[in-house]
Order: sequence, then structure tokens, then C-alpha cells
Amino acid sequence: MRHTIVAGNWKMHKTYSETHTLLDELITKLPSGKEVEVIVAPTFTNLASAVAHLEGTNIQVAAQNVHQAEGGAFTGEISAQMLLSVGVETVIIGHSERRHYFNETDAVLADKVNTALRHNMRVIFCIGEELKDRESKQYLNVIFNQLTDGLFHLSKDQWKNIVIAYEPVWAIGTGETASPEQAQEIHAFIRQEIERKYDKNVAENTSILYGGSVKPSNAKEIFSKPDVDGGLIGGAALVADDFIAIIEAAN
Repeated sequence: MRHTIVAGNWKMHKTYSETHTLLDELITKLPSGKEVEVIVAPTFTNLASAVAHLEGTNIQVAAQNVHQAEGGAFTGEISAQMLLSVGVETVIIGHSERRHYFNETDAVLADKVNTALRHNMRVIFCIGEELKDRESKQYLNVIFNQLTDGLFHLSKDQWKNIVIAYEPVWAIGTGETASPEQAQEIHAFIRQEIERKYDKNVAENTSILYGGSVKPSNAKEIFSKPDVDGGLIGGAALVADDFIAIIEAAN
């Protein structure tokens, strides 16, 4: 049975003290008794302290990236084992900023997925088209290729640790947002392709999140669509009241 998830990707924001101030606000304001799974993804330098700070709460911690190697001469990189050693069991892989700014290819991302799953981590795998793909009506092909190259080599059993985040690149940090109907179209397409590759059980049990300028004013309408299972939130996750409002919209 798939979960409703609201995850906050903090990107390269928040110092140590700012991280703990925001976490304290979330702990205080997070509504109790809700069925939404809440995740925050601070920077690498604040992961261990965030895990300790959130112990005993209903907020989980994810990493924003992981290296595909188990270890070695990879200056500046972080391994899956290192994340697990500080209590982080979920990782975001394939965000468009990693694809674009750091040239992460589908082959590299598939390797990262394999490494994370080998360590029994949960993966939030990001896919999404650029504006030129949408304008040329090629966006479904782009989504299909990212799914195929990044995830469709996995076994059925491995999919229990996969969450997909659909993030149209043209809507990330731009103020533009896919309409609820556009989001539903892509989410339904993703679920259909998972069912075609595997079966209905895998498709129906995979959470598919929407990301791309989600804010309190549009979250409820987007989350109301049948194949949208929550969101991967960027800028609004950095403001406690906005993030809480989005969580409440997902209920």
C-alpha cells in the first residue's frame, strides 16, 4: 500500500544553527495524528545532528545525494555506508540539478540506485522533462526513457524501496507550476508504465510525488489528483509555516 509523503529538499541552504531552528519549528507545529509521512533533507554537514534532533518525532531525514562507489579516492563524496552510519536511510537520487549541473547521466544514476538498494536504503528517484521537451511534445518519451534507464532494470521486490518524484524541470524554482491536470497526466503515465513493465501490484504500491513550485496555495489541488501521492518540496520547505501548510494539504 503506497504512502502519502511530503519531503522537503533543503538543497544548499541552512547553517547548523538555522537547521536546528527550522527543525524546532517543525516539531512544534507539525499536526499530530496525521497519516502523511514527513521527510526533510538537510545538507550533508547537518544530517547527523538532524537525525539526533528528530529522534522520537515523526519526521524522517533523507540525504540529497549519494555516491555510487562503496568507498575510495573520491574527494568530497559520501557513501551509502556513511549515510547509514549516522542514521540516514533515505536518499534523493537524480534531481534535475544533479543531472544538469553535475552531469549525472542515466547510467550513473542507475548505479547510484543499485548501491543505495544494496544497502537497503529507500530511494526517492527524480524524473522530469525540460521546457523544450514539453514544447516539442516529447515529454512522455523523456519520462519513459528516464524511468527505463534509471529504474526498469530492478526486480519487483526492489521496488518496495522506490519512491518516484516527478519534477518538471521548467517548474523548479521558476514560480511556474504544472497544472493539477498536467501533473495527473504524467503521474498516471508513470504508473501505467510501471504496470506494463512489472504488474499492477508494483504500480499501485509505488508512491509518486510531485515537485515543482509547490506552495500552500496550490498544494491541495495538486495533491487531490488520484495518482499524486504527495510532494517533494523545494523553497517552501525552508519556511516552517509553508511546509506545515503543505503537509496539511496532503491529508
